[in-house]
Amino acid sequence: MISKLLDWFSEYLAHRKGLLPLVGIAMIILNYFLPWLITSEHRLYWLSASNLFLHLGMIVAIFGMMLARAL
Repeated sequence: MISKLLDWFSEYLAHRKGLLPLVGIAMIILNYFLPWLITSEHRLYWLSASNLFLHLGMIVAIFGMMLARAL
C-alpha cells in the first residue's frame, strides 16, 4: 500500500516539478503575515513565535528542488 502511494505521488510530482517549491514559498510568505494575524493572546501564538511555517517552508522548497531534479 505504501509502495503504491509512493508510486502515485512520484508520478504526480513528475508532471508538476514546481509544485513543492511553490508550496514552500507560500508557507514562507504565510509565516511573514502570521504576526499580524495571530496576537500574543491567541492560543496559536506559538505558530508565530516559533516561525514554524518559515522552517517547514524552507524544508519543503529545498526538498522540492532536489526531487524535481531527480524526477
